[in-house]
Amino acid sequence: MKQQQQAYVYALAAVLIWSTVASAFKISLRHMRPIQLLLWADFFSVCCLFFVLVVQKKLLLLKTVPRSSLVRCLALGVLNPFLYYIVLFAAYDLLPAQEAQPLNYTWAITLTILSWPLLGQRLGIQEAVAIGISYTGVVIISTHGNLFDLAFSSGSGVALALGSTIIWALFWIFNARDKTDPVISLFLNFAAGFPLIFTICLLFSSVWQITWQGLAGAAYVGVFEMGITFVFWLKALRLTSSTAKVSTLIFFSPFLSLVFIHFLVGEEILTSTIVGLGFIIAGNALQQTGNTAD
Repeated sequence: MKQQQQAYVYALAAVLIWSTVASAFKISLRHMRPIQLLLWADFFSVCCLFFVLVVQKKLLLLKTVPRSSLVRCLALGVLNPFLYYIVLFAAYDLLPAQEAQPLNYTWAITLTILSWPLLGQRLGIQEAVAIGISYTGVVIISTHGNLFDLAFSSGSGVALALGSTIIWALFWIFNARDKTDPVISLFLNFAAGFPLIFTICLLFSSVWQITWQGLAGAAYVGVFEMGITFVFWLKALRLTSSTAKVSTLIFFSPFLSLVFIHFLVGEEILTSTIVGLGFIIAGNALQQTGNTAD
């Protein structure tokens, strides 16, 4: 198989798996509280990433990570997985999956906004238009198409979903200049977050009072959302002759996700969700085009 074909295989596998995680979140939250889901998903993620490091023969590289990078990775574990997934799972607990998933997808636009004051990057007209288009989609989805009423299905859920994009964007901004191997970096992030998540779960929930269905869901989320799929995507980026050839495939993920949400979660997909998601995707695409032009 040619290298570019291999890149497509890895990229499509990643996109397909990522398309299922919104359904996995919602189904798992039927059996676990958000903090319990995060605890066990993080546990399985750490195990998965440790296994990947063993297979890739990178485990000894942990000893070579500079102290400054090690401290950075461990500190960023507070943002991801701890804060990010607590807020994201809480949003999924309050909102239908078809609303939480597209709202969280605006993280790329949030990254553009935060890069302006934090990184000193210029916010051009094209980026400003992209932001406006994406957040029009947010309003369409959140109000079920009733734009002028501004009656949100769950104001708290919408705020949490959008708040998760701020945390995720901050994680990538603070992580941007770190040269540590990305798999090692992610392993350290999730390993560092585990004691904090465990403590919070012990104080405010229950660690062991879980069902096998919830544990199975957490395993799926931990292995795929937080683990192996990231490795697949990195592999695709390394094999491809052009990042653009595989990066555009990610735009299929939220639409495929709606299909899984309908058939696995049982939600009736609203027209307003599809229209709003179209606005969000259009805004993301316009924003990426602007970055390429720069």
